[in-house]
Amino acid sequence: MTLLKELFDNNQDWADKIKAEDPEFFHKLSKQQAPEYLWIGCADSRVPANEIVGLLPGELFVHRNVANVVHQTDLNCLAVIQYAVEYLKVKHIIVCGHYGCGGVLAAYDNAKLGLIDNWIRSIRHTYRNSSEKFEGITDQQQRVDLLCELNVIQQVKNVASTTIVESAWDNGNELSIHGFIYSIKDGILNNLGVTLTRDAPHA
Repeated sequence: MTLLKELFDNNQDWADKIKAEDPEFFHKLSKQQAPEYLWIGCADSRVPANEIVGLLPGELFVHRNVANVVHQTDLNCLAVIQYAVEYLKVKHIIVCGHYGCGGVLAAYDNAKLGLIDNWIRSIRHTYRNSSEKFEGITDQQQRVDLLCELNVIQQVKNVASTTIVESAWDNGNELSIHGFIYSIKDGILNNLGVTLTRDAPHA
């Protein structure tokens, strides 16, 4: 019970701090949300989306799952993308992975973990289909880091191939999709240089 009380105490302190800086913040926030960004990231507790990019509540629409995977059959993720694109009118979708991702490591090791094996199967496919990129890399950490990056790039492509994004681009939407990766070791966000747009829909 002590832990739960700590969470509520922390919440009160946080709310008080926000109101001290801007007494109208929560009143304005309750009226609408108008984020420019949808963040698709990993569920890892060490990767807090808003804090990484220094944005306040209301400025970043967030979907998180194990290893920031976008499956065409995942209705949860697709519903988030549709709501963000069609109703919130976000201008940017950011797929953000991170180094040291447990889901990616499990895919790399071909570990047998149970139900989650089905979820990370696509990462294993990415690893197999990109075998030439790993040639000459003997350090396992570097290999896993590379797979973390390749996974982000693949998920950017997966977002772009959804009917939601294709329809938005057909309708002239200036929506852009980006691939970032975060380093837990130093807190730095890195741009992988992969941006897909209506005029350049393929990486």
